[in-house]
Amino acid sequence: MKTHTETERCSWCLKFDQYIKYHDDEWGVPVHDDQTHFEFLILEGAQAGLSWSTILKKREGYRKVFANFDPVKVAKFSEKKIEAILLNPAIIRNRLKVQAAVNNAKRFLEIQKEFGSFDKYIWSFVGHQTINKKRKSLSEVPATSVESDNLSKDLIKRGFKFVGSTVIYAHMQACGLVNDHIESCFRYKQLTNQS
Repeated sequence: MKTHTETERCSWCLKFDQYIKYHDDEWGVPVHDDQTHFEFLILEGAQAGLSWSTILKKREGYRKVFANFDPVKVAKFSEKKIEAILLNPAIIRNRLKVQAAVNNAKRFLEIQKEFGSFDKYIWSFVGHQTINKKRKSLSEVPATSVESDNLSKDLIKRGFKFVGSTVIYAHMQACGLVNDHIESCFRYKQLTNQS
């Protein structure tokens, strides 16, 4: 049995222990919980133009500021609340991103009402099953896909912000709609067997 240091992983996660934990425990695991989907939409929108490590370091701050990622509560945030959030160094203090999170919470609730859950909606873009890619190296992993293009366009049409195809592809990877672990990574086989 391989030890922690001998286990082969996707190379992107080897820079920080926090990345390794995220990679091993969360990245690519199929998500079917609406609150988790909402969390990743907020975090990935916040990441736009920044590194994922920056967002991971501030994740707990986001959890506190954004009501434990409860879309019902976030949708009710007032302008006064947004102003208070923008003073909090626990998150990325970008007005457009914070306003987008509140807007997206409202749009998220509309999708839940229309489809019964956000989960049913988002998984319909991949035929309700994980797309298992067979990547040999990190260089083969794209920034977008046809599916992320289609999902992004639909979200934008519904009024979402900070949901370009690259952001949405990152969401699909994080939430297991696509398995982009490289084939030699120990998580690739584990997650392929789950789907």
